[in-house]
Amino acid sequence: MNLTLKKTFLFFIFTMMSTHVGATGEMMKGKRHLPKIVNGWTRSETPRLIDSKNIFEYMNGAGELYLGYRFKHLEVFDYISKDQANILVELYYMETADDAFGLLSLDWGGESVYLADLPLEKSNKFLAAPTRALYGGGLLRLWSDHIYARIMAQHASAASKAAVLTLGRAIAARTKHPPVPELVKNLPYEIDSSWKLRTDRLTFLRSHLVLNSVYYISHENILNLDHSSQAVIAPFERTSGSDGLKRCQFLLVQYKNLDAARDALNQFHDAYLPDYAKGLTATSTNAGPGLFKLEDGWLAYKLLDNFVAMVFDGPDQESARTIIQENESNLLEKGGIHAK
Repeated sequence: MNLTLKKTFLFFIFTMMSTHVGATGEMMKGKRHLPKIVNGWTRSETPRLIDSKNIFEYMNGAGELYLGYRFKHLEVFDYISKDQANILVELYYMETADDAFGLLSLDWGGESVYLADLPLEKSNKFLAAPTRALYGGGLLRLWSDHIYARIMAQHASAASKAAVLTLGRAIAARTKHPPVPELVKNLPYEIDSSWKLRTDRLTFLRSHLVLNSVYYISHENILNLDHSSQAVIAPFERTSGSDGLKRCQFLLVQYKNLDAARDALNQFHDAYLPDYAKGLTATSTNAGPGLFKLEDGWLAYKLLDNFVAMVFDGPDQESARTIIQENESNLLEKGGIHAK
């Protein structure tokens, strides 16, 4: 799937909403404080509550993506103005901050905005504090601890933008600002000064449906992704060399144990590479990466303890091998895996 189609698909599934439904009720204890009145907009008294049972009544198409993370419930508020179009506030309560980060990472488009005095991500300089909140076209998306929030003005204007940002600050205020997921921090930013990670295309995920929305592999869950696993996919781009600019996709999946990782890799090989003999790395963590020449480029994979590392669309065999090996070295250095 090319980049244009990916962007179109993500835009479609995140904006195709049906008529809002859901039971009203009291906010949970420890809720984010939302002001009653913001620049002439007045908040509804109680939210509409959406959970996994009625999420598909609230939205068409995007529900699977939210359930692909560890979604708990959604609270929806309307801000109404006599003179201007409404503002919609959606608070997605997730099980962990990693899940909320994952939802934000589905689309890094928009203007980075500061909503509070957030700490810099010293351990991960390329995903710094501004990426916790993104604004564009009247829509603010933000990651605030275990909450992913969408604040959307029906009509974008200077006044509505000011109100939307004020609401964003209220949600982000007095909250923890945990770092990005450890799995993301395990990725190298640069490889041999020849490859650079495209962090503006990086996605943290747990579901094969989310993976397919970013990089299509199969309509079936051939990597056995579920809520017990976590994965990150991002392109590496070549920054030097005579072949010009090249891009390949890197996928790193962490499973609950070695057996789960080995089973997933074997299943992937059987489904994705049925005409190729299994590489040793489908059953062993000691060999070099399995390398396969496909129509779209080189594919490489390696079993690394309870991790599976993969390269898709590698421009050549050596590049695919180098990216796998550099990520293995990075995991060893950070203690994610142990030397054999």
